[in-house]
Amino acid sequence: MKKVFILFLVTLASVFSLSLSTAFAGGNAVTIVQPANGATVSSPVKVCMGVLGVEVEPAKKGVNDGKGHHHILVNVDLPKDLSQGIGKDANHIHMGDGSSCKEIKLAKGKHIIRTLFAQGNHVPYNPPLTATVVVNVE
Repeated sequence: MKKVFILFLVTLASVFSLSLSTAFAGGNAVTIVQPANGATVSSPVKVCMGVLGVEVEPAKKGVNDGKGHHHILVNVDLPKDLSQGIGKDANHIHMGDGSSCKEIKLAKGKHIIRTLFAQGNHVPYNPPLTATVVVNVE
């Protein structure tokens, strides 16, 4: 019985971990490949994303179905209105050049890093293609 309970807990933890780092929408998904959820890291933090079912391209190529680019959201929630473009400030980092990795400077402490995939006009897909990790910066 104890072994079954431990197996159940391990399975539950795995499912929870996957749900934190990956979000699926209509068979499409984005994930944060680096850093790992729960990692202790140093600044600058290299953040790398992966995709499934969509294609990464520079924003200058415009709005193309199934294509877009990444945004990194640091210590902020997803936008409530997904029909609006993502703002650009220290907590909303645009990767409109079509890249999938970016080094970001973070202060010491716990940080929530999200990725949000958007079209060429910076408007996110709805439902959102997003992933989240929590890291501790030493």
